Amino acid sequence: MPLISVIVPVYNVAQFLPRCVDSILMQSFQDFEVILVDDGSSDESGVLCEQYAKIDSRIRVVHQENRGLSGARNTGIENANSTFLAFIDSDSFVPPYML
Repeated sequence: MPLISVIVPVYNVAQFLPRCVDSILMQSFQDFEVILVDDGSSDESGVLCEQYAKIDSRIRVVHQENRGLSGARNTGIENANSTFLAFIDSDSFVPPYML
């Protein structure tokens, strides 16, 4: 069980998602999982999420119909397998020492 679940709500952010996920994967602390919640995206965001899940076993993807930001975060919480939670917006990026 990872110590931290990083929950990322994803909705039509294909142009920003790689920078976001890459910044999470570059963390100096490594005991975490990433839950990408595709909240009914109509662009390539869902496909990008799946590609990331194939290259890093710490990444899980949940696809759902659009429920909004709070709904996506709640889905992430329901799927978390950790002691602590972290939330990162999909159009943001984080420094390598955030976790």
